[in-house]
Amino acid sequence: MDLKRRNLFVSTEFMPKPCIRDTIWRWINISKDMYVNDGIRARELRVIDQNGDQLGLKTRNEALEIAGRVNLDLVLVAPQAKPPVARIMDYGKFKFEQQKKDREVRKNQKIIVMKEVRLSPTIDEHDFQTKLKNAIKFLEKGDKVKASIRFKGRAITHKEIGQRVLDRFAEACTEVSTVESKPKMDGRSMFLVLAPKNEKQ
Repeated sequence: MDLKRRNLFVSTEFMPKPCIRDTIWRWINISKDMYVNDGIRARELRVIDQNGDQLGLKTRNEALEIAGRVNLDLVLVAPQAKPPVARIMDYGKFKFEQQKKDREVRKNQKIIVMKEVRLSPTIDEHDFQTKLKNAIKFLEKGDKVKASIRFKGRAITHKEIGQRVLDRFAEACTEVSTVESKPKMDGRSMFLVLAPKNEKQ
């Protein structure tokens, strides 16, 4: 009977504890970050616990021990402070939440694209209306439109003709756009930029 008890005692005493193994594995992986756990180099820290309570000044080892007791991480949140400030938290969960927020921000950000529509000083009516239709479609999608005219040969001496084409083009888009940049020259080209009206509002 004594032998059975003894064997039972030995087997339970030296049985590996999953929670300890999990904690060590977790810390080894997370501590690769220079601002977390063993990656922290500061010798003294002002520590805040997982509930937001101030624990005061602690040595790095003391702070790591406190975090380890509750199976959480020690995270440096203000490395430039004197002394640096560290917080006890679940770093894996914190990082996941931050990445989730970043994804939401990127998802809600509208990327403005600049579409170019090329005209000419002598553009015929059919081409003008086709280019206009495309520009309006771009603007309604929320894109900006750069309408440009390139002057070839002696046409550069009659820039006013090109400007009239651009002015007419901008006027035809007034319901869906505002002029962000008035007609101006760039080498042998003249261009203007239209922005979606809802972007300005």
